[in-house]
Amino acid sequence: MLKRVSRWFDFSIVGLMVGLLAACSSEPVEFKGSDVSGTGLGAELAMPDTTGKLRTPDDFKGKVSVVFFGFTQCPDVCPTALAELAQTMHLLGDEADNVQVFLISVDPERDTPDVLTAYVNAFHPSFTGLRGSPEQLHKAAQSFRAYYAKAPGPTPEQYTMDHTASFYVFDKKGEVRVLIPGDASADDIASDIRQLL
Repeated sequence: MLKRVSRWFDFSIVGLMVGLLAACSSEPVEFKGSDVSGTGLGAELAMPDTTGKLRTPDDFKGKVSVVFFGFTQCPDVCPTALAELAQTMHLLGDEADNVQVFLISVDPERDTPDVLTAYVNAFHPSFTGLRGSPEQLHKAAQSFRAYYAKAPGPTPEQYTMDHTASFYVFDKKGEVRVLIPGDASADDIASDIRQLL
């Protein structure tokens, strides 16, 4: 009888340890940004990159992807944000090979494929620009619940673009997980990305 109780106790302890380990592995991740897991933001994205290849969240699988809305003639927000993302890649070191940054142009009229490629690559050679038709841009922005609008300038050609300035971070399964403010530091962005690598 004592042996049976002892065996039951041993199995119970093993079961408890396995249960505790399983619970530890499924602990919720604490992000610096906002956890948007399960919201489906960006799920309807379908926009060509600057080579003409259509990109969807299926293309994000296998890497952590960061999506940002912007435009090449942005005077301050976009270059600052992209500089922080470039610094993030530096902080990640070798892990940066598992991260892909996409800039969705909100100004396809002026952001030609060549202009957009040169712009994003000036910040980091792995960054990719996405540029579609006005209809594709509208659909993408709706999917991300992102805002953009043309703002008049001193001349019709010198307009600017108002737009959402947040980083949408997707995990390796191609599912959106984090929404990070566009003015976040490279340290905070890298911290959230590391949790998904």
